[in-house]
Amino acid sequence: MKPLFTVIAVLLVVMPSFASDDATIIMYHRFGESNLPSTNIQLDVFDAHLQTIRDEGWTVLPLSEIVSKLKSGETLPDKALAITIDDAFTSVYTEAFPRLQAYDYPFTIFVATQSIDRGLNGYASWDQIREMQAAGVEIGSQSHTHPHMHRLSADQTRQEIKTSNTRFYEELGERPLLFAYPYGEYSPEVRDIIKASGFEAAFGQASGVAHASIDAFEWPRFAFNENYGDVSRLTLAVEARALPISDMTNGDMVLSNNPPYLGFTVAEGIEPLSRLICFASGMGRVDVIQLDRRIEVRLPRPFSNYRSRINCTMPVVENGQDTGRFRWYSRQFVLN
Repeated sequence: MKPLFTVIAVLLVVMPSFASDDATIIMYHRFGESNLPSTNIQLDVFDAHLQTIRDEGWTVLPLSEIVSKLKSGETLPDKALAITIDDAFTSVYTEAFPRLQAYDYPFTIFVATQSIDRGLNGYASWDQIREMQAAGVEIGSQSHTHPHMHRLSADQTRQEIKTSNTRFYEELGERPLLFAYPYGEYSPEVRDIIKASGFEAAFGQASGVAHASIDAFEWPRFAFNENYGDVSRLTLAVEARALPISDMTNGDMVLSNNPPYLGFTVAEGIEPLSRLICFASGMGRVDVIQLDRRIEVRLPRPFSNYRSRINCTMPVVENGQDTGRFRWYSRQFVLN
């Protein structure tokens, strides 16, 4: 019987814990371009991210697999994550690509086709993108011109998708099925056009964890840069759990009323609601009104910055004990 026990022991070590209905999606832009800190991650920090993922035993999956499993209701490994990179800057090819290959981590690049077509300085070329695609890198769409899409008419939005899809077909032989909103900005109208254009999911830039209770065309991502990029934040993001909600009010990130009134209902079984707290950009912790499972967030004053967020978190408690993990929901807003 000893060999059987040995096999069981090995399986227990190497098999991941399939116990989650959510996943963290992380995003980067530039690598080792310190003159642009708001979108850059320093190379030594990125190296530390990749090694931490390995050391902690977190499971890196292709974004398409996470999308498929969340939409079908299949379980995912606990602390599963996907790596995404926006804009296809040259440093993705020269710095991120070889590092991610060395760790055998899958990742997705979201490409706005016009910048590549024009051969703009600092952007990857189609040849480089084809090389990465041939190596198994997933290519997603970020439109053609990378506009603020909520400012476009419906016809202009459709033309963005049509033009970019044509260029993807011509250069890569296929069109992407995943979409990232430029700047993380969209309106309900833009979201619905993307949804009707043959994409399987779309992603913003509000922090949070992807979950089936959230519209697959509004899934969040944790963004990393020089200001918000250390390993402790990566750990917080990957260990975060979704805050399943429904019946959200003020679902349009483009503000028609400022300050916004944000409300949502938290799913049954998610406790303790009394420990849910919310923060707003530039305001710190803000008032939360709880009515049974209904949460209403009230801000003391209007947002002043063009782009702002409300983040709501609560601890994950199991068997009456804090686990050190947090449930997380975030909503991004932009001034009209």
